Amino acid sequence: MGWTVAIGIDTHRDSHVAVALDRLAGARGSLAVSADAKGYLLLWRWAQELGEPAFAIEGTGSYGAGLARFLVSAGAEVYECERPRRAERRRGKSDLIDATLAAGRLLQDRSLPRVRGGGEREDLRLLLLERRGAVRARTAALNQLQAVVVTAPEALRSRLRGLSGQQLARVASRLRTAEEGAVIAGVLRRLGRRVRELGRELDELDSELEAIVIRLVPELLEESGVGPVCAAQLVVSSGDPTRMASEASFAALAGTSPVQASSGLKQRHRLNRGGDRQLNRALHVIALNRVRWHAQTAAYNQKLIASGKSPREARRCVKRMLARYFHRRLQMIPALDLTP
Repeated sequence: MGWTVAIGIDTHRDSHVAVALDRLAGARGSLAVSADAKGYLLLWRWAQELGEPAFAIEGTGSYGAGLARFLVSAGAEVYECERPRRAERRRGKSDLIDATLAAGRLLQDRSLPRVRGGGEREDLRLLLLERRGAVRARTAALNQLQAVVVTAPEALRSRLRGLSGQQLARVASRLRTAEEGAVIAGVLRRLGRRVRELGRELDELDSELEAIVIRLVPELLEESGVGPVCAAQLVVSSGDPTRMASEASFAALAGTSPVQASSGLKQRHRLNRGGDRQLNRALHVIALNRVRWHAQTAAYNQKLIASGKSPREARRCVKRMLARYFHRRLQMIPALDLTP
């Protein structure tokens, strides 16, 4: 450890509370600051007065994001710290207690991850976040459109019968109010326009995602079954791949590590419902594509089924294999050294 003082920080929307401990876990002081540039500077100067500081921050992906960026730009060592577990709450809960626990974890656990890098990785995260919202909104609008068609007057229903998806939205968006059922025609028209507008938003988002992915990790797009969205999710979820101590830790992050579900003579594993579900979904999509189009993956999948596994169990094994493969693959890409 090059630092001499551990600063634990409990973050909130409007204020942050910091506690300083020396290497022997002795208290050096505490400070509450506002969650703005003035408060960040005050905290940084206070920490420097105590020695050579390192920071363990709760919520670096939410309320602590601004402070983490400030400290990283100032050249500080900044680490991510999970919020206290229930077992650690036996002393009660307060901002000072939570900040003290964060500083203590920095002293005790040298494997705390550095904050995930910003830049293009953060751009990808924001685009994926917006894309998920747009997909959900378009799906909801399509469901509403199809439900309204079911109850529409026969004159309208006959025009829209047999259509689905974008084709239904296109025809519905051009309906005229003067036709039978003026109100329902207006509802269909607005829903159709909403679906088409959200489709255009998704096309724009996908173009931006693809441009960044091509610039940052073209190697991933060369992999069978990996498109721009899945490649972006691999980059966002892993951050700096060296954060993962082993491929097993990456599999646990992805929710693809096996979970024992054995009983008596029956030995089996069940679905892991933990981890980063967006990363798990990306691996799921890649697995479906590779089972169909990648000869080695297809052969491995067939071997698993021939050995007695169900198709679902075989697919989970394929996802676990892919987690192992992409953990190594991500570590080989120099552009992903995104930590400070």
